[in-house]
Amino acid sequence: MENLYTIKKAAKLAGTTAETLRHYDRIGLVSPCSTDKWTGYRYYSPSDIVKISTIRALQSMDFSLGEIRDILQVEDFGKVVGMLDSALERADRKIAELQEAKQKILRARSQYAGKREKLQPHGGIYERVLPQRTILLSANLSTPTVENLTGYHRHFFAQLGKELESAFSFEDAAGIYTVGNFPRMFAVCKTYTDAPGLVMLPAGQYLCRRCTDKDRADTERELAALAEERTDAKTEFIVSVVAITGILKWEYEVQAFTGK
Repeated sequence: MENLYTIKKAAKLAGTTAETLRHYDRIGLVSPCSTDKWTGYRYYSPSDIVKISTIRALQSMDFSLGEIRDILQVEDFGKVVGMLDSALERADRKIAELQEAKQKILRARSQYAGKREKLQPHGGIYERVLPQRTILLSANLSTPTVENLTGYHRHFFAQLGKELESAFSFEDAAGIYTVGNFPRMFAVCKTYTDAPGLVMLPAGQYLCRRCTDKDRADTERELAALAEERTDAKTEFIVSVVAITGILKWEYEVQAFTGK
């Protein structure tokens, strides 16, 4: 047929798909100008192509197909401008939301990149010289969970109470401090004042090993025994620092003090 296009050709010219044109036809947005009664083939005219291209442009402006149907029927420029103003407000809101999402992504990426650089590979025992650390023990948490690691520092501020919380700030770190068979979760203090639950971890050399939650207890016992062999003294405490490995996933770096 002269000056008519098959659905495949029309879709290509309008930068869309044949299935999209069938959908437009089903909802009465754009129907083919001609349909072969024997084959059922759809044919589109040049004006149909222009209309389809206009619809595609309006969709790129974030108009719904229902809104586009209304716009195409409006013959008042004032109403069209009002519709475009509404679309502009929506676009501004989405831009603001995307900017906020981008900042969250950048912060999360920075945090996880920093954690990745600090991770030691799995394998054998290694030694680290660590500075003195002041930790605040939890009064009731003993094992990390998704729930208590989310908003971790809020737990410690609540424990301190209004009178003391302004004197404290914490590093982005969590861990388990174990004396004997009594584990307590802790936060690492950046600033602090005298308060119940404060413990000073001495500066010096530590035997360390990465492990999972499944083998943490065995790793703690192994490092404690090795530290006792090296120092010829009973290991007073073991520290298992939470090492974030992914979204809602973590392992541990177990640390056993061997001396200054």
